[in-house]
Amino acid sequence: MSWVRLAKTGDLEPGGKGCITSVHNQEIALFRTADGYHAVQNSCPHRGAPLGQGHLDGQDVLCPWHGWTFNVKTGQCVTTPGMDLKTYPVRVEGENVMVDVPEVL
Repeated sequence: MSWVRLAKTGDLEPGGKGCITSVHNQEIALFRTADGYHAVQNSCPHRGAPLGQGHLDGQDVLCPWHGWTFNVKTGQCVTTPGMDLKTYPVRVEGENVMVDVPEVL
């Protein structure tokens, strides 16, 4: 496991914009919903839009370019089943939001 600190707990508001970070050559979008923090790949599988810039509605993020919708907790694509996002385990340690991002060789 390769746990990396992506943010502090106060950096993200529930339901607000995501935070985009690059870890091990992977762009990760971190969101805060009412039930906690969730990390997914930042790139929309449709056309590569930065999902961290999308609008969060409950547990769903709306792609800022073409409106595809993804559940940030499960990674499932609501708009087009089967076009799911990669998700990453998240934990909170004190004030730090940690994400497990495997190194890509």
